[in-house]
Amino acid sequence: MAAVGRFINMPPIWRRQPVLHVIAPPAVNSEHATEGRDVAEQEVQALETPAYETTQCRAVGNRPWPGWNMIELDGLEGDAHGAATLTLYTRRRTVEYSVSLRPGKTTKRIIWVPVGVRDITLSFSASTEALSAATVQWVWLTPWFAHNRLARRLINNHPDYKGLRTRKVIRQLHVASVAKGCWWRTVALADYDQTHAKQHINDDYARWIETTECETSCDAQQLIAGLHHAPLFSLVMPVTHEDFQRGEKYFVATIDSLKAQSYFFWEVIIVLSADITDVQRRTLERYIPSSSRVSMIRSYHRTYAKLDHQGFIQTHGDGVMRISVGDQLAKEALSQLANAWNDYPDAQLFYGDEDVISSDGVRSKPSFKPDWNPDLLLSTNYIGRLALYKRRLLWQLEAEQADLLSHLTNRAAVDYALALTFLMWKSTHGTPRAVYHLPKMLYHRNALFNYGLSQKDAVFLVDSVLKQHVASAQAVVHPGLTEHSVRIEWPIPNPAPLVSLLVPTRNGVDILRPCVDAILERTAYTHFELLILDNQSDCPEALAYMREVEQRDPRVRVLHWDHPFNYSAINNFGAANAHGSIIGLVNNDIEPVNEHWLTEMVSQVCRSEIGCVGAKLYYPNGMLQHGGVILGLGDVAGHAHRFFPRESDGYTGRLKVVQNLSAVTAACLLLRRHVFNNVNGLNEKDLTVAYNDVDLCLKVREAGYRNLWTPFAELYHHESISRGADDTPTKRARWLSEVAYMRRVWGKQLDSDPAYNPNLTLVHEDFSLR
Repeated sequence: MAAVGRFINMPPIWRRQPVLHVIAPPAVNSEHATEGRDVAEQEVQALETPAYETTQCRAVGNRPWPGWNMIELDGLEGDAHGAATLTLYTRRRTVEYSVSLRPGKTTKRIIWVPVGVRDITLSFSASTEALSAATVQWVWLTPWFAHNRLARRLINNHPDYKGLRTRKVIRQLHVASVAKGCWWRTVALADYDQTHAKQHINDDYARWIETTECETSCDAQQLIAGLHHAPLFSLVMPVTHEDFQRGEKYFVATIDSLKAQSYFFWEVIIVLSADITDVQRRTLERYIPSSSRVSMIRSYHRTYAKLDHQGFIQTHGDGVMRISVGDQLAKEALSQLANAWNDYPDAQLFYGDEDVISSDGVRSKPSFKPDWNPDLLLSTNYIGRLALYKRRLLWQLEAEQADLLSHLTNRAAVDYALALTFLMWKSTHGTPRAVYHLPKMLYHRNALFNYGLSQKDAVFLVDSVLKQHVASAQAVVHPGLTEHSVRIEWPIPNPAPLVSLLVPTRNGVDILRPCVDAILERTAYTHFELLILDNQSDCPEALAYMREVEQRDPRVRVLHWDHPFNYSAINNFGAANAHGSIIGLVNNDIEPVNEHWLTEMVSQVCRSEIGCVGAKLYYPNGMLQHGGVILGLGDVAGHAHRFFPRESDGYTGRLKVVQNLSAVTAACLLLRRHVFNNVNGLNEKDLTVAYNDVDLCLKVREAGYRNLWTPFAELYHHESISRGADDTPTKRARWLSEVAYMRRVWGKQLDSDPAYNPNLTLVHEDFSLR
């Protein structure tokens, strides 16, 4: 092997290093590692292999050359998650790097390999089956190439470098290194590592609590002292015989969490059900402080809804919320709510994030919620337990749903019924600021108590509320794809609207033919036209296919766009020549999974309040390609849950429920024609290729519509096959200009997506912790 640091006839960018095959246990004999070859296959010896826990592997054989290297991790299966830890051992020190895991996709990251590496280990959080086909490969990089790639990564994924040019990033790193008195490489790798470090939503939650949550906690006394108005909060806590049977310690834990509140202005109304005995009542009274803030009343009722209502009519507070026996409030929950009460005086409902707490105080299963999301609420009660209503409005809501609430025996059903009633009230009377979400972990649900809502009850609640408030009672409510969710099948107008599907293409008959044929053959909604927008095709076979399919099926028209490629302009041209009242943007590498995809999308887009509607898209191997678009991921926006397994529920079940998102991809997007025209279509001047769909969705949202993503329209997407990647200087320059435009026009909104949560990462697409 050549001497370190001097390579004769070295290619200008990289030189491949030996490939390492990661082999699951049992360990194998690796004495036969080949020597004296630039590219050699090597084996990895498993050290520890408990299923679905940390699996550590040791690389045996040749080592990577010192200097800048690219590690390429490939072949991981679906259950691998979080990040792998790559450890390099030398005689004097140990160097660790975090490598994000992307099942079904190659993971790449730059590392600096010191001189004298003696041993290398990789630690994965995955089952042994997930590693059965995994491979690791090293690529040696020239310094200029490494610096350029590193800077681009920082621009795309690090908040301190957003919008900068590559040269400015490198200069900024040099200045920082001089100020800190260390190597440029040290500063660069520290910031670069932040873009690869990944905190899994469950595995690393305890670490997140100790670091991020503690660091962001505010001075409660200073916060309270700055309040202009100190509202009185009333908490209603029904207690049933079942609650008492679980143990007194859970009641004590709830009371103690209230006594620990920094905010003083609160009261608790404890409502004892009829089956609580006098002995049990006296037992509970021992744990109640001698304070007028805690009241205990008896009830002749046993159902949870009636107990809750009886407690509510005894309250005196400005705001009212519920709390269950065994649940706990975070120490600053009420002070944070009081602060939000002052900052957002128009809000009628305040809700926060929540997690689960065990009997020994261990917290897990965090639910970091989005801001107000009406269609998600129609699918499942994402609002959860911490819901503070202004008392005057709550009187109105309970009066409207008195008959419905009186029959509910489950606390989750009562919460959901009130949330749905509030949703309907807001849609007709409420202002845009009528609800406020606090993105803070304020409520801890007891792990032993079932807060679940049966699908039967969920379907009954949604169906009942819809029939009372929605003009079209033809909507049908079905059980959803997850345990606590529902699906609403919205009616299609009569007569059914004509849909114009716009399919831009250039040559590529092997891509176009399966796309067009599949749409024509596997679409139950037949009232559509398919416009093939030909962008200067010169392939005889492609041109022949276009003529043939146009003659074969009267729904197909071929329109010719004889100009340089401009995705926005091509689709605007197609929309101008379309006959339908609904415009469908469809890539030429799309194939429907089932025949009802268009029916579902049309039923959603025909709702007057809905703007753009997106679909659930898969890669050909079944891994998820598009679960909606999250603003701020990477440079401008990214796809939610990308590379998740097809059967995955996603974070808090969001891959299997209809929901509002800020944007969806134009690979398969529907919107009404007049909405498209009102926002002037796609931006063909500034966004010729990238981000024009995000820009379109944001313009539609600014116009007052809700964008929506549905998992019930499923298609395959052979992503960017026809156009190729942005891998030339010209394409790169164009992409940078489009990024700059999006940052200039939508900068603030890109960094604060209401359909996401600020506690979640803007680097990875897997809803891991920030």
